[in-house]
Amino acid sequence: MSDIDRREFLRRTLGSLGAVTLGSLAPEVRAETKQKFADDRIILGPSEVEVSRLAIGTGTSGFGGQSAQTRQLGISGLADLLVTGYEHGITFWDSADQYGSHPHLKEALEYVPREKVQILTKTHATNEREMRADLDRFRKELGTDYIDILLLHMMTSGNWPEKMRGAMDVISEAREKGIVRTHGVSCHTLPALKAAASSGWVQIDLARINPAAVRMDSDVKTVSSVLGEMKQNGKGVIGMKILGDGRLTDNINKCLKFALNHESVDCFTIGTESKEELFDLIERVPKVTGA
Repeated sequence: MSDIDRREFLRRTLGSLGAVTLGSLAPEVRAETKQKFADDRIILGPSEVEVSRLAIGTGTSGFGGQSAQTRQLGISGLADLLVTGYEHGITFWDSADQYGSHPHLKEALEYVPREKVQILTKTHATNEREMRADLDRFRKELGTDYIDILLLHMMTSGNWPEKMRGAMDVISEAREKGIVRTHGVSCHTLPALKAAASSGWVQIDLARINPAAVRMDSDVKTVSSVLGEMKQNGKGVIGMKILGDGRLTDNINKCLKFALNHESVDCFTIGTESKEELFDLIERVPKVTGA
């Protein structure tokens, strides 16, 4: 597949909201000469969970217990995509209750050793009772005894650490028991992001970051500053919305380079809907870094 064909393919499959012309992209946060790869091993956060640099996202347009991946690929199709990723060194699987993708990961685990992949999922539980129920249900749906990374999903309030204390305590207890390896939040406002940076409970943050500030919590400089604070506080940072929720697909290489060069982004997740799309991303990463 030619580069032109790849761009057209990604534009069609990811660009449901239309492309955004960046014009002058925000400058890379740092100059980078070392070549990087999608299957690089990254040690994430204080619990030192090892993941691949690229995570396979399963939640494009994900809401109401379904996503583009679950709707279009079904259980066997998405499972096959995840297994293919594993065979190419992409061992980080990004899921959520909201996406309805747990059964798809369970199917993939029929063909992949559990200890060889890292599963991230997200909960909307707000209290102790809901969180205990989610932990039991999630593990049954995923077909696993433990979850590598569990996040409180889509925090928007600046005082979420107080509001979510009941759920957080259950997750902390689960980490002590080995049911959860590490935990944190995904944020969807600047106040929530700032609260995550200062929270001692947060070990991992899933943050929206791209060079055009599309679907982000603030401008690039402001968000980067908060992510820098997170790193100083020893947290792991996973980037999301790297392609601006599909609106920056005319600038894939620049967006990837920005994320790869960002001094506060450890790794990132991108929703993929086909093997061709996944292979395209795997091929692009080393081309936009190093020699």
